Amino acid sequence: MKIIARIVLILVLLISFSRCKKQGTPRVVIIGIDGLSVEGFEKSKHPNLDQLIKDGVLSLNTRTVMPSVTLPNWTSHLTSGGPEQHGVTSNGWKLDKHGFDPIEQDKDGYYPSIFKILKEQVPSVKTGYYYNWGNLINSMNKEYLDEYSFEENDKYTSNYQKSYDFIVENRMNPTLVFLYSVHVDHAGHNYKWMSPEYIVSIEEIDVEIGKFIKKLKGDNLYESTNFLLITDHGGTRTSGHGGLSKEEMEVPWAITGPGIVKGKVLLEPNSNANTARVIAEIFGCKEIPTSWIGNIPSSIFEK
Repeated sequence: MKIIARIVLILVLLISFSRCKKQGTPRVVIIGIDGLSVEGFEKSKHPNLDQLIKDGVLSLNTRTVMPSVTLPNWTSHLTSGGPEQHGVTSNGWKLDKHGFDPIEQDKDGYYPSIFKILKEQVPSVKTGYYYNWGNLINSMNKEYLDEYSFEENDKYTSNYQKSYDFIVENRMNPTLVFLYSVHVDHAGHNYKWMSPEYIVSIEEIDVEIGKFIKKLKGDNLYESTNFLLITDHGGTRTSGHGGLSKEEMEVPWAITGPGIVKGKVLLEPNSNANTARVIAEIFGCKEIPTSWIGNIPSSIFEK
């Protein structure tokens, strides 16, 4: 019986590796800044993000999904589906309280996320989720997260430290970290988009991003890491977001790291729904949910 059990284990491992083939140990850090508009990105000073992005690909016309509000778009980033697929149409979505079910569901009723795909296809992968807006995690199945941490009152520095510790602890494992802050969006709502307070909120997190990257470099973890900079929506100076204006619907999106073209402006169409699909490609995943609608922009990866 022991011999049979060993054979079964070997077969399972072989199947897992064949489903998700990638040389090396992929590591992806998603830097999520809620409410980061293109105008805000262009007008604020963020030397650390500039240094990060110059070695990768930047888009300034990535399209959000509709409606241009928070939870539907972050769900799209992490599930490669639109509201028509994942069913999240408002910030109030809950598993036990929503308008219509996801078109595809895991055993608990959630739409399949990138975390689920990695856990099923990448042996020994580690996943971390760090956030400071309470509703954000409602559309994610926590079963596929090795660590998740909520920081109160728009704070984010503790989560940046926790995510760094998580990366160091799991440096030998394939790793996906989602590192999010809502404070820029709240500055837009409280003081208006493009107000001095809004600009300062962007510049403040750039400082924290710089500290985070410096520590990764000190541990020789920077060069082997793919970074994504993403946001959910922009905003207007008068009405915030949720509408269909260019200021709300077109946002920054950037990627850098191993295998990514350097110093490129992405001109081809891009969508928030593409993010999870791109991450799956970095990890070499071959089995993609048929309900995912995200695509891989053809010009971001080195040939």
